[in-house]
Amino acid sequence: MGARKRLTAESRKAEKKQIAIAKLNNCPTSPRKMALVADMIRGMEVEKAWYILKHSPKDASRRMEKLLKSAISNWEQKTEKTFEAGTGLVVKTVTVDSGRQLKRLRPAPQGRGYRIRKRSNHVTIILDTNNNEE
Repeated sequence: MGARKRLTAESRKAEKKQIAIAKLNNCPTSPRKMALVADMIRGMEVEKAWYILKHSPKDASRRMEKLLKSAISNWEQKTEKTFEAGTGLVVKTVTVDSGRQLKRLRPAPQGRGYRIRKRSNHVTIILDTNNNEE
């Protein structure tokens, strides 16, 4: 490997040490409902995002709050630091993708059947320190 490739690989590896990722697969909430909650916290500081999720009446916010706690724990384990209020940790990206659908039938008039699609989603949260963005 050349010197330039090695240097860029080392810098990429150093950047990845600062970020933390948490994933939630096959969450039994529709992607549209989860995307509304994801839009509330995208780009915020972690303390503020956690407070918003804790006090939000939406059911999807409970699952997102648990995922945020998992991402914080991953960050603590990766950087070997403890999470405090002034660490400058930011919710860098939140992505909501649709997962699998459970297809069910509901009885309808005149012997017909209506299809019910029970949707699920995949959520990914990436946390980053604030000084990398500046």
